[in-house]
Amino acid sequence: MLKRRNILRFFYGSLFIFALSLTGPANANSIETNAKAFLDTLSGKALQSLTVKGVPRPERIKKFRELFNEYFAVETIGRWILGRYWRKASKDQQKEYLGLFEDLIVVSYVDRFAQYTGNGLKVTKTLAHNAKVATVFSEIAQPNSTQAVRVDWRIGQRNSSHKILDVVVEGTSMSQTMRSDFGSIIRQKGGEVSGLLEVLREKTAALKKDAGAN
Repeated sequence: MLKRRNILRFFYGSLFIFALSLTGPANANSIETNAKAFLDTLSGKALQSLTVKGVPRPERIKKFRELFNEYFAVETIGRWILGRYWRKASKDQQKEYLGLFEDLIVVSYVDRFAQYTGNGLKVTKTLAHNAKVATVFSEIAQPNSTQAVRVDWRIGQRNSSHKILDVVVEGTSMSQTMRSDFGSIIRQKGGEVSGLLEVLREKTAALKKDAGAN
């Protein structure tokens, strides 16, 4: 068990802040049931607010921001993505980074997320990693393709609260990809978090301008 937990910490670090040691089958069944119900609720809300035709994109972005903050462990994910550089950043840099991270996700993922949670979402199975973390496996039907896209949702539970810790699309983790990209930018900028913040400011400003978002 200890070895298993060490491996999980290595790959997911603070994403597993909700995780505790393995417990009995009843608790495993509970997290599986709760995680699936949580995703079903999110899918329903996203379907209502993000896929309605005729809604201006700035309004959809606003609604997705609300869903993102309600259903995702935003700060936990953001801190894990920054990795060891989080401790090197000042309090002001940490605050700005989390704001820019949220903007980047919201503006760049709003359309993709609407697709992931639309009518074509089909849950195929749910797997409990322990009493507090489970992955809900799903397939997303594509309008012009017979092949569905696999999207896995890693969900954490703390008391009665649930949050998404990561989204894995066709085997590619959103969090792992961003952690690698952000780390690469920081190294190119001389190991300074300020270099990443500069890039994120420019990127998010351009995305907002293109989207017509505030």
